[in-house]
Amino acid sequence: MQALVLLLCIGALLGHSSCQNPASPPEEGSPDPESTGALVEEEDPFFKVPVNKLAAAVSNFGYDLYRAQSGMSPTTNVLLSPLSVATALSALSLELRIKSSFVAPLEKSYGTRPRVLTGSPRLDLQEINNWVQAQMKGKLARSTKEIPNEISILLLGVAHFKGQWVTKFDSRKTSLEDFHLDEERTVRVPMMSDPKAVLRYGLDSDLSCKIAQLPLTGSMSIIFFLPLKVTQNLTLIEESLTSEFIHDIDRELKTVQAVLTVPKLKLSYEGEVTKSLQEMKLQSLFDSPDFSKITGKPIKLTQVEHRAGFEWNEDGAGATPSPGLQPAHLTFPLDYHLNQPFIFVLRDTDTGALLFIGKILDPRGT
Repeated sequence: MQALVLLLCIGALLGHSSCQNPASPPEEGSPDPESTGALVEEEDPFFKVPVNKLAAAVSNFGYDLYRAQSGMSPTTNVLLSPLSVATALSALSLELRIKSSFVAPLEKSYGTRPRVLTGSPRLDLQEINNWVQAQMKGKLARSTKEIPNEISILLLGVAHFKGQWVTKFDSRKTSLEDFHLDEERTVRVPMMSDPKAVLRYGLDSDLSCKIAQLPLTGSMSIIFFLPLKVTQNLTLIEESLTSEFIHDIDRELKTVQAVLTVPKLKLSYEGEVTKSLQEMKLQSLFDSPDFSKITGKPIKLTQVEHRAGFEWNEDGAGATPSPGLQPAHLTFPLDYHLNQPFIFVLRDTDTGALLFIGKILDPRGT
């Protein structure tokens, strides 16, 4: 007897626009910390804004997911759009809260419909690839990975991002330069450069890394974490990543002028995040929920997959930095060369929402 297989697809195409998240009111009946007499840490006013508070919660889910995925892939690049995974899980949780038809509320809230697969690996893969191609406008390559037969509910979160810098790089200055994979191995990759880049910068002695932030169009920015020494072990930095930590960094970085080199990137990722979600104490998503409202049959979530594409090149909105940016005067020359393994965080500058996160051990994507 053929098992019923349901495919729920949620997609996001990120580009020259900001991320906006709906705010949710606090749950009724929640105890007020002040009324209980318990000592509580003073909350940053930024996180008292409902939309920022919600963005922080979703982002912290993303940082946790990234840590779990990175721990499973210590020697390879990691690229995630946690927002697309969180959206897919949110869409599925909608089924648990409604008593009427699942399809209509899902299509209204998320603009997608569940798909029932045929059970044929070839046809099902073609169905998924066609949907991904349509949603991502051909930006993601077709998958060759067959769909397992034992799947009951498969969640697929997809996202693609192509960034545009506020200040573009001069393509005439792009050249093949060394990228140090580790202390012994070096490869040649296209490096963009700007000898007078205006960026926000800081040195974190506790994490032994240099931090830089570059603005993108659409109220977004990328924060880079570059270890002081060449290493593929970025665990110390990864363990510190939270919404609150990134927010503090954003306030403390100083605007400076530096000699900047950045590798051109065009990366893709395809893989399961099921085990990572289970490690994040979300095993109950796969064990206890009853999704019988979807099909009338007792089926459960069995697999969560993620496909992502990410790229940046010299493209930018302008040839010179914004006139409002006045770099601090330094008594020494500052270099910031992303020519070794690093971590980047792409976020919405208004809410702090995490849009993409990556560990780049090899910018060639191999």
